[in-house]
Amino acid sequence: MGFVKTGKLLHVGCGSDPMPEWLGECKETRLDIDDMFNPDIVANMIEMGDIGSYDVVLSRHSLEHLPPHDVKKALQEFKRVLNDGGCAIVFVPDLEDARATEDVLFVSPAGPITGLDLMYGFRQVLEDRPYMEHKPGFVKDTIENAFKDAGFSKVTASRLSNYDLMCVGVK
Repeated sequence: MGFVKTGKLLHVGCGSDPMPEWLGECKETRLDIDDMFNPDIVANMIEMGDIGSYDVVLSRHSLEHLPPHDVKKALQEFKRVLNDGGCAIVFVPDLEDARATEDVLFVSPAGPITGLDLMYGFRQVLEDRPYMEHKPGFVKDTIENAFKDAGFSKVTASRLSNYDLMCVGVK
């Protein structure tokens, strides 16, 4: 994944996650809707405001928390803040082979993840953090189509391990 090495990166829905090492020496600006994570910018990903321009927008496991009709708005916002030739890199749960069961599919740093967790959100935290509920679901074709509908070019989605789906689009 080492295709991005330098530039200004906007980490959307950053939570407490660090920037991945594979992003090289990018200068990270952290954006989250929740100020408890001490982001550089507190904003909603569907209306980020006048926050400058970036070479890369990274969003890991944030889009699935939006209502389905807001996914396109968020992706259009990602595209809006990108410099020409910049890219958006988005990770979402891959539901293609997931089944709505209690069977553990993999163990994340937060704990065991089941098919039901992939579909509806990590159920162990939903009572205290209802905004972590999953609303839309994605498979390779639907995330690629969402990027194309938002106006991205050179769109590529890849199915990764642990039911992870990565999509990259270029402005």
